[in-house]
Amino acid sequence: MHIHFIQHVAFEYPGSILDWAVENNYTTSYTKTFEDAEFPQTGTFDFLVILGGPMGVYEEDKYSWMKAEKAFVKSAIDANKKVLGVCLGSQFIANVLGEEVYSHTLKEIGWLPVNKVAEHPLTNALPDEFITFHWHGDTFALPNDTVQLFRSAGCEQQGFVYGNHVAGLQFHMEVKEDLLNGMTENERSELIPAQYVQSEEIINSYIKEQAPKQKAYMKAFLDAFIKL
Repeated sequence: MHIHFIQHVAFEYPGSILDWAVENNYTTSYTKTFEDAEFPQTGTFDFLVILGGPMGVYEEDKYSWMKAEKAFVKSAIDANKKVLGVCLGSQFIANVLGEEVYSHTLKEIGWLPVNKVAEHPLTNALPDEFITFHWHGDTFALPNDTVQLFRSAGCEQQGFVYGNHVAGLQFHMEVKEDLLNGMTENERSELIPAQYVQSEEIINSYIKEQAPKQKAYMKAFLDAFIKL
């Protein structure tokens, strides 16, 4: 299997998703929108993973590549490729499926719980409630013809699946220590104490305990996703 990643900023790389690909001997390629954004033909990959980033999908006027990315994501979905969006990536998918993405009244940043909404093959191997890593301030309504997978106290839309080939996750199960460090180093200005925003000290205190758990959750989700 060949996996193509869309990476929006240098400090948000695929984390444990890349580990999973390497462990399974899958090949990988990248479109890095912070460099020259060239999107491949859909026939050149089997699985598209759209990563996170600090921008919003409504900022087409600010980011010259964004309109092309939306068209590319739609073409991958229409071609029945496996498509997974993480955080910003899930928002791209929701937007392509017809929903507006907008600023939420609450930000979630830190190690916070999510709850499964319904039993589904993608979530069967995951706990009914588990701690995971969040860094998001935008949200959307559940797209038509999708099944909601997760919610949290601070954000109703935390994950969904569309058909058997498209999924979006608002949170970051792919997080590793270096990935977390890059996010806090580059987005530290967002760490303003609030109901669902933790301090950098608290965020950093959880990573060694949580990293192996998140990797196991991510592996379970990905293993189930490619079997759908």
